Amino acid sequence: MNHLTAAPPPAPAQVPAAAVRHPLRSAAGLVGDTPVLWIGGPFTASGRGFWAKLEGHNPGGIKDRTALHMVRAARARGDLVPGARIVESTSGTLGLGLALAGAVHGHPVTVVTDPGLEPLMTGLLTAHGAGIDVVTAPHPDGGWQEARRRRVTELLAAHPGAWCPDQYDNPDNVAAYAPLARELVAQLGRVDTLVVSVGTGGHSAGVGGVLRGHFPHLRVVGVDTTGSTIFGQPAAPRLMRGLGSSVFPRNVAYGLFDEVHWVAAPEAVWAARHLARHHYATGGWSVGAVALAARWLARTLPADNRIVAVFPDGPQRYVGTVFDDPYCHRNGLLGRPPADDPDEITDGRDRAVARWTRCTRVTDPLARPGRHDLAGAAR
Repeated sequence: MNHLTAAPPPAPAQVPAAAVRHPLRSAAGLVGDTPVLWIGGPFTASGRGFWAKLEGHNPGGIKDRTALHMVRAARARGDLVPGARIVESTSGTLGLGLALAGAVHGHPVTVVTDPGLEPLMTGLLTAHGAGIDVVTAPHPDGGWQEARRRRVTELLAAHPGAWCPDQYDNPDNVAAYAPLARELVAQLGRVDTLVVSVGTGGHSAGVGGVLRGHFPHLRVVGVDTTGSTIFGQPAAPRLMRGLGSSVFPRNVAYGLFDEVHWVAAPEAVWAARHLARHHYATGGWSVGAVALAARWLARTLPADNRIVAVFPDGPQRYVGTVFDDPYCHRNGLLGRPPADDPDEITDGRDRAVARWTRCTRVTDPLARPGRHDLAGAAR
């Protein structure tokens, strides 16, 4: 009689240790070590492209990095005592990072925001235990941002011992992004051009300052939204959230930038939607704006120029805005593709811009005497 002998099971595949993320005991370990993805045609011109740093792979986005770092630094200095409340103004993404930091370190969190916060973000913040305080009217000079900041001051007075990270002016916001820059060096070896959105100024100064320490000839391109005052434009209503400002954050390192691009909401929507369709990796307002500038740079710079664009988050929070047809139709955001090239101005104060525009003379619009440049603060 023939006896059939079962073949032994195959040996398990040997996975290199470096390819495995070890089990985590804290959610803080989910932050960082985000991937880099090549973005080429058909989004870019044939044979051209750029690298995208996908910060949407953090639990809440790029600001998880700064929320954790600012909280840890404040605890180490004694500015934030155990169990004290954290109160901060945010348009959303930093709120998720602070909710994460609060859960990790045992702090209640109150997020001060405005009626523009998306319902999805409200639900996520609430689910993660953050309290939400909504201001009801913009400040006559500083808009919604200034109204939120004034409400933060009121809440700090109402909660003795509470602490505000002050993301706009806190140098820890800049220092938090040194690991991101070091990741890029390890992943790509060389960076020639960095394209970053600018809001509080934290990640542009933190990443750009460290990279320029490695690559002295690095070109840094800042991306802002039309209607933002950061680079000298007059204040105007802004639909896009996550980049731009109606105040002047001290964290913006003006001396770091070689040029700035302003992008309008329809142009950012076009770019974000085309990225989604052709490359799957996409995001919202900031991603669309940054990608549009990086796409143009990839076409106009020499082919061997290594361009990196930082994508601050993913698409999830924008399902009711950037990726929602009724919302986009109501706001006139569809059917308005960007021009092949940006408009040009010689100074950010020359005139108000309403479409994608580029300027290669970047100055501090307030020219504050004694102002220190944070470009090298994270080196």
